[in-house]
Amino acid sequence: MRKFPEQKNKEFWVFKRLNSPSKIQDFLNAIPINFGARGDSCQSPLRVLRNNKAQCVEGAMLAAAIFWYHGQKPLLLDLRTTREDDDHVVTLFRYNNRWGAVSKTNHAVLHYRDPIYATIRELVLSYFNEYFLDNGKKTLRSYSAPFSLLNFEDDWLTTDENIWGIPEELDDSKHYDIADKKTIQFLRKADLLEIEAGKIVEWRKP
Repeated sequence: MRKFPEQKNKEFWVFKRLNSPSKIQDFLNAIPINFGARGDSCQSPLRVLRNNKAQCVEGAMLAAAIFWYHGQKPLLLDLRTTREDDDHVVTLFRYNNRWGAVSKTNHAVLHYRDPIYATIRELVLSYFNEYFLDNGKKTLRSYSAPFSLLNFEDDWLTTDENIWGIPEELDDSKHYDIADKKTIQFLRKADLLEIEAGKIVEWRKP
C-alpha cells in the first residue's frame, strides 16, 4: 500500500491526534452538516477542513484520508436505497479482524459502528431496520464492496474542484442485494415510535 503523501497544508496537522476510529468519529460529529442542495458540492478533504462543513460522502472521504494517514486503507462503502430515499456512504475500518464504520450523518441511527462485524454484509444489515422514510417504509436495498481510494490519484485530498468522479465510480461499482423482491414485499413498516425517533437530527438547517 502506498503511503499517505506528504502535505504542506497546515489543515492536515490535526490528523496526527485523530489516531483511533472513535476520535475520527468525534471529529466528524463536530463538523456542521453541509446543507447545500443535493448535488451542490463534493469537496475534497482539504476543502472540508477549510470550510468546516460536510455532507455524508465528504465526511466519508475525510475519514478515509485520516485512516490512510495512520496506515490503514482508505475504504468507502455505499449503502444504496430506493429512489425516494438518499444513499449513504460510510468509511470502513478493521480492528482485530472485524469490520467497523465511521459515518457523517445528521440522523441518529446511521452513525458509527463498532468493529464487531465478521463480514461487510453483517455490518450493512446493522443499518437496515433504522433506514426508513417518514411513512415507515424501509428503503435500504443493496451495498457495494469495499471501495479503495488508492485507485485514484492523490489530488482528491487537496483539489479545489468538486470530486464527483469518486462517488460516481462508487455508485457504478458492483452492488449486492440485501434481499430478493419477494422478501422486500414482506417487510414491515417502522413503528410510529421509531418514526418519531428517526426525526431527531444533530444539526438544524439555518
